[in-house]
Amino acid sequence: MSEDLDRTRPIWRQVASVIVARIADGTYPIGAKVPSVVDLSTEFGIAASTAQKALAYLKAEGLVRPEVGLGSFVAKKPDTDGADSCNGSD
Repeated sequence: MSEDLDRTRPIWRQVASVIVARIADGTYPIGAKVPSVVDLSTEFGIAASTAQKALAYLKAEGLVRPEVGLGSFVAKKPDTDGADSCNGSD
């Protein structure tokens, strides 16, 4: 696992925060494929349903766009207002 999850807030939010940070810092530039549910499950040691929830959040925020049969791709960079929108309650 590349990131330490603190277990004090929902795991899916923490995973989504990591992906948002990677999009913001250019690790995943616009148009790049983001990790799949299976890849996130493996990297973070989480259930597939938790990884799916993190990706669904990113889609709902407009940060990624799914392409059937291909995966999900970065659609835009996150807002740069300094706030981490993944910190709210579940």
